[in-house]
Amino acid sequence: MSLKNQIKEDMKSAMKAGEKDRLKVVRLIMAAVKQVEVDTRTELDDAGVLGVLEKMVKQRRDSVEQFEKGGREDLAAIERAEIEVIQAYLPEQLSADEIAALVDEVIAATGAESIRDMGKVMGQIKAKAAGRADMGAVGAIVKERLNAL
Repeated sequence: MSLKNQIKEDMKSAMKAGEKDRLKVVRLIMAAVKQVEVDTRTELDDAGVLGVLEKMVKQRRDSVEQFEKGGREDLAAIERAEIEVIQAYLPEQLSADEIAALVDEVIAATGAESIRDMGKVMGQIKAKAAGRADMGAVGAIVKERLNAL
């Protein structure tokens, strides 16, 4: 079953179970996927849906940060709950050790020698860790490792 179909089925089950909060987030996911499909005039595959989900999680993390700065813990809690529902559709995240090992492996494989090679390294990491790691955090690790060379 494709990820998009899984989300549709979860929307139906949330409706039947009366889970209003979960249903709201699943509908937001479906709306975001539909919007990208309309904008690009293509039907998204699982990788495309994962990209939409990652973007949604990133947006909500930014919102949580802003709400906490503004002293609105109530709104931050809502965003955190939405993140949990969205992350249920993402693959299991890599641990910090796994990310570090992947970065070291790709740096060695590409022969990267300085920060100028960061794009080449990030391109390969993105292909291997798509949906399983926060690319912002990975970028910071890559930059640190390349500066140390």
